[in-house]
Amino acid sequence: MAVKGLRAEYAEATRSALLEAGRRLFIERHYTELSAEEIARAARLTRGALYHHFGGKQGLFEAVFEEIEQELTVRLTAALTGGDPWQDGLRALDAFLDECTSVPYQRIVLQEGPVALGWARWRELDERHMLGLVRGLVDELTKAGVFPPRSPDLLVRAIYGALTEMAWGIAESADTALARHDAGLIALDMISSLRLKNS
Repeated sequence: MAVKGLRAEYAEATRSALLEAGRRLFIERHYTELSAEEIARAARLTRGALYHHFGGKQGLFEAVFEEIEQELTVRLTAALTGGDPWQDGLRALDAFLDECTSVPYQRIVLQEGPVALGWARWRELDERHMLGLVRGLVDELTKAGVFPPRSPDLLVRAIYGALTEMAWGIAESADTALARHDAGLIALDMISSLRLKNS
C-alpha cells in the first residue's frame, strides 16, 4: 500500500513538473521551435517521462491549454452570483476580456493553440469550456425576459464567435490595454442591442 502511495505521489510530481515546464516554455517560445527533449530537460526529467504521461509534446500542450481554459472557467463562474442575470453577464464579460490581456491566455490559448492543436481540435476544446458558459448566460437572460426567445443556439454561437474574434484582436494588438477597453465598449453595444426594450 505504501509503495503504491509513493508511486502515485511520484507520478503526480512528475506530471506537475512537466506541466509547469511546459507552461513556461510554451509562453516563452513558439510551439514549433520546442522539442520534447528541451521540455523534458527543463522539467529535469527524461523524454520517456513526457511520453509516458502525455504521449509527447502535443499532449502536454493540450494539457496546459486545458489547464488555462479551466482557470478561466473558474474566474467566469465566480462572476456569476446568481442575482441579476444582466449584471452577471456584464461581470462575466469583463472577466473574459480582462483574461484576454493576460500573457498565458494570449500565448497558449489564442496564439499558439491553433498552431499546436490544429484548428478543429482548438475549436473543440475552446467550445467545451466557453460555449456552455455563454449558453447558460443566454438561457438566463432569455428566461428573465432580457433577450428575445429567438434561435437560442444561433444567438449563443453569434456571441461566442464575436467574443472569440475580439479575444484574438486584443492578443494581436500593439496596445492590449486600449484594445481591451475598446472591445468592452463594442461588446456592450452589441449585447445591449439584443435587450428587449421593457427589460
